[in-house]
Amino acid sequence: MRLNLKQLEAFVWVADLQSFRRAAERLNTTQPNISARIAGLEQALGTSLMTRDAGSVRLTGKGQDLLAHARRVLDATDALIAAADQKALIEGTLRLGVTEMIVHTWLRDYLRHLKDVYPRLTVELTVDFSVNLEKGLAERSLDLALQNEPFSRLATGQLEIGAYDLIWVAAPDLGLAPQQTIETLAAQPILTHARDTRLYEEIAAHFGPRRDLAPRLVPSTNLAACQTMAIDAMGIAALPAAMVAHDLRSGALMPLAYDWTPAPLHFFARYDEERAPRFVAEAAALAVQVARDQ
Repeated sequence: MRLNLKQLEAFVWVADLQSFRRAAERLNTTQPNISARIAGLEQALGTSLMTRDAGSVRLTGKGQDLLAHARRVLDATDALIAAADQKALIEGTLRLGVTEMIVHTWLRDYLRHLKDVYPRLTVELTVDFSVNLEKGLAERSLDLALQNEPFSRLATGQLEIGAYDLIWVAAPDLGLAPQQTIETLAAQPILTHARDTRLYEEIAAHFGPRRDLAPRLVPSTNLAACQTMAIDAMGIAALPAAMVAHDLRSGALMPLAYDWTPAPLHFFARYDEERAPRFVAEAAALAVQVARDQ
């Protein structure tokens, strides 16, 4: 019996995820198919690669020795396709994680470019807080995360996308003067991101020392909701300038001049450089290019 790439792919993903079930989910197939591929590979190689015990998976000594070789074969296949400039041959799923700010700025253009380059690649999209994307990346439920710092875990692959400044905005219907003071800002409901985000913490810390102000912070898990509420004159907000550019041009929102804003959001494309397929690194580089072309 001859071995094949699908068997090697199953072997690598079971080893990385330590689960036949999760490997099946990752490869969009069934657990019996993964078991059959591993069994076929073991028969072809004439050795046992892994053992299953009470739901856990452990590589045998020989399995550990051969894992690096399996990775090199898959990497060489990717390199062959790249050398032939035949990215249309790339199949599979890119599990992409993004924050909400990306969704409301350049995600649409990015997905279009990605489809042009990899027409047979399926994108599975997750929109979440950066801290949750970082966890998904570490657990390998995500291949690529377009997210903002700070980070608590290192990523072996990390490309800088850029920094996004925040600005204070309000609806003209609120009748606020363009120039603001801390007192006039605190007199309005302050629409901000969820309590466990850096944006909320920075705004709370800025107003915190002035106990006489009693600012009314209105947190939301959805930045777009803050944007909509600001347009509807339900309060003021500090939002990424790129996210509200259209609203500023249309007059739905007006900028507020104030001598402090939260720190810019620094975004990165992050992935596992050591274990991810070649197309993941190329998808990360494409994200940087699309973001900078905006």
